[in-house]
Amino acid sequence: MKKKFIYPFLAVSLCFSLGSCSVKTKETPVSNESEGEETHSIQTVHWSYEGETGSEHWGELDQANSACVNGSEQSPINIEFSQVITDEKIENIQIQYEPTPFTLVNNGHTVQANATTESNSILVEGNKYKLAQFHFHTPSEHQFNGQNFDMELHLVHKDENGRIAVLGVMIKEGEKNEKLASIWDVLPKEQTGEDISVKEPIDLQGILPQEQTSFHYNGSLTTPPCTEEVKWVIFEHPIEMSKEQIQAFQQIFPDNHRPVQSINERELYETK
Repeated sequence: MKKKFIYPFLAVSLCFSLGSCSVKTKETPVSNESEGEETHSIQTVHWSYEGETGSEHWGELDQANSACVNGSEQSPINIEFSQVITDEKIENIQIQYEPTPFTLVNNGHTVQANATTESNSILVEGNKYKLAQFHFHTPSEHQFNGQNFDMELHLVHKDENGRIAVLGVMIKEGEKNEKLASIWDVLPKEQTGEDISVKEPIDLQGILPQEQTSFHYNGSLTTPPCTEEVKWVIFEHPIEMSKEQIQAFQQIFPDNHRPVQSINERELYETK
């Protein structure tokens, strides 16, 4: 019997840290993956993508990260096209983006662009999610048929009840991406204490692939605390960035991706 494609209520603490935190600090502001804002966590721990604090050890670093080890719907995943179910009943997402200003931070784990307005949003199954921030990973966190792309863009949204929806966009080497040039002009090479202004508004609609076939599944944050019940929408078609743009990011973060996780009993759906 085919499982019904649903996304339950996301009751989740908003300490989705992408920032580098000292071990067991108290009332420490931490960069918030879900919102691109600061929130206060009573206790936070340092994590990374390698070594003793790397992804295979996230669940050991703090009890709050237990989902990183014990979760059954973890992200990212390998999307095998042969396993994808086309379901006509799933509504296409409605993307409502317009050129808007963003600020930029290097939080120790990625370069993240924080929204300065609430004018960008997506509508998924009739529910509105406002864009909070977007950030980058290299190589891509999700795989297509076992293969990684050069990079991956995550656009993180939150609805009024705190539920999270993320758009994932694969990035491959190709032509220079002019829509992202204003960000790449000021890429912070070191961890920042304050946001950096991006001179020109970012046209996110122009960044997305023109062909918007997408894969949908239930997943999690790809960073500690690996909170589940996150709605993922991954575009099938990649966008391009130049070799120079990709290398500029990789010089700052040579590898900031979480390996793919088991899909377990989940099903993948496709909309065209």
